[in-house]
Amino acid sequence: MLAYRFRIYPSKTQQETMLQHMELCRWLYNQLLKAKRENPNLRKYDTQRLIVELKKENPKLNSVYSKVLQMVNHQLWSNLTALKELKKKGHKVGKLRYKTSPNSWKILNYNQSGFKLDEKRKRLHLSKIGEIPIKLHRRIKGKVKGVIIKRTRSGKWYAIFQVEEEPEPLPKTGRAVGIDLGVKHFAVDSDGNAFENPLFLEKSLERIKKLQRQLSKKQKGSKNWEKARVKLAKAYEKLYNQRRDFLHKLALYYVRNYDIIVLEDLGAKNIVENNSSRSFRRRFLDSALKEFVKILSDKAGRAGRRVVFIKSAYTSRTCSRCGFVVEKLKLSDRVFACPKCGVELDRDLNASFNILKKGLDEGLGRPGLPVEGRPLPRVVPYQAVVTGQVFPMKQEAPKRVG
Repeated sequence: MLAYRFRIYPSKTQQETMLQHMELCRWLYNQLLKAKRENPNLRKYDTQRLIVELKKENPKLNSVYSKVLQMVNHQLWSNLTALKELKKKGHKVGKLRYKTSPNSWKILNYNQSGFKLDEKRKRLHLSKIGEIPIKLHRRIKGKVKGVIIKRTRSGKWYAIFQVEEEPEPLPKTGRAVGIDLGVKHFAVDSDGNAFENPLFLEKSLERIKKLQRQLSKKQKGSKNWEKARVKLAKAYEKLYNQRRDFLHKLALYYVRNYDIIVLEDLGAKNIVENNSSRSFRRRFLDSALKEFVKILSDKAGRAGRRVVFIKSAYTSRTCSRCGFVVEKLKLSDRVFACPKCGVELDRDLNASFNILKKGLDEGLGRPGLPVEGRPLPRVVPYQAVVTGQVFPMKQEAPKRVG
């Protein structure tokens, strides 16, 4: 199942209607959760039937499309299941909380019916809301199974189409790559390429701090407070979009150029908790390495590529030529020098060789590649990824994200 997100432009009347529907969905969610708390033996179909009774108690629910109300019940049980799974894994979890804030429910879920997309006229028809202009910046492939209407904190509206699409395997390249993910460089691969870490939060941090100070000085709930809140929300939204754009383009580059992609299995939580440096933790989280791995894995699966994960143990401290393990290697040491065979390599490049070799040996039963004669990483700046020039040979990166 894929998701296509498009901007929609509802009229003021339609926006008011959708906000009313969201508020009714929030009320329904709280009522169903209350019933479940009072009677723990209730099952999903019991709360589903309860919606009919609640319509009599609150006739305004009839103004909302029936499937949207059913999906509120589905969301409740999905949340309950997620809590159970966390508890099974040993996490401390409490009870599912009520949606107390009016802004805590921001979606309308039209599942299977209640919507119609007119691609020629660029209009989206929603049951009990009407026709809404939509910006279709790319063609939808596959069968649309549902659409989720979402309002962001900055006040923008989006339609997210849930689509069943057949995988389209890419032609084989016969190439494999090992990737060392980090903070100094976002990615260094075994082909000698180092992708610059854009660190979008670092670049926009001062502006965000300024907007937060401005918001804190306003009286909560006033018009000026709302204007300041929207400005701050737009700044965070821009940060999110910049980061996602970079991650998608870089992931698509690797998927298009390699059949096998080997990565370390990152323990992001442990890395953050075990490092005392506040600036390092912020930069590490800003990199969104886990998110990149998820995007890369999704794209690779649809393209018929294989992503191999290895344990992140001694890849930076092991010599990629002779296998000697250096006992002490500080994070500040950017060059790996082997005292046994004398090889000197960039620390991250050496790690990428080890990652590839380990992935091929253990995951696929194939020998790793020799490192003799390999150059130091070629730094590929973020701007090159955006404009499409990923390598000096001007190999095209996609303008669209698949």
